[in-house]
Amino acid sequence: MEFSIREAQPGDMQQVLALINELAVFEKEPDAVEVTVNDLIEDGFGEKKQFHCFVGEAEGRVVGMALVYQRYSTWKGRVIHLEDLIVTERMRGSGLGKALLTEVVKYGHDQGVRRICWEVLDWNEPAIAFYEKNHAKVMRDWDVVQMDENGIKEFLANV
Repeated sequence: MEFSIREAQPGDMQQVLALINELAVFEKEPDAVEVTVNDLIEDGFGEKKQFHCFVGEAEGRVVGMALVYQRYSTWKGRVIHLEDLIVTERMRGSGLGKALLTEVVKYGHDQGVRRICWEVLDWNEPAIAFYEKNHAKVMRDWDVVQMDENGIKEFLANV
């Protein structure tokens, strides 16, 4: 199936959210998504833009997406973080993932970043193989650390 890659528009966010929910189910966290279409529109296209998004489109539908945002590394300087690269199940193996990753890497290069970083679940061997095949280094000796909204509140309550 043929597809095209383009920069996301506000009108794509309903379909982008559907992809995010599909990923949450795949990652065994079906109830974890809290972001709304309005959040995505405001945060991606509002006055204080928080992210940049590319979409893959086939037959007039968004079937893949890659969402990135700026970060700063104390070791490297300007970097971008790839929050998610999602390809709907029926499009996996079509080359869409590679095309989206290519857009992200070109975007990072054009932005002058020194690194593009992201996480992958340790059990997602197809994704790990895809990333390693495409010259990414999977750092298996690092653990992801997060503090959710409740953790933030509890931390502050105990300071």
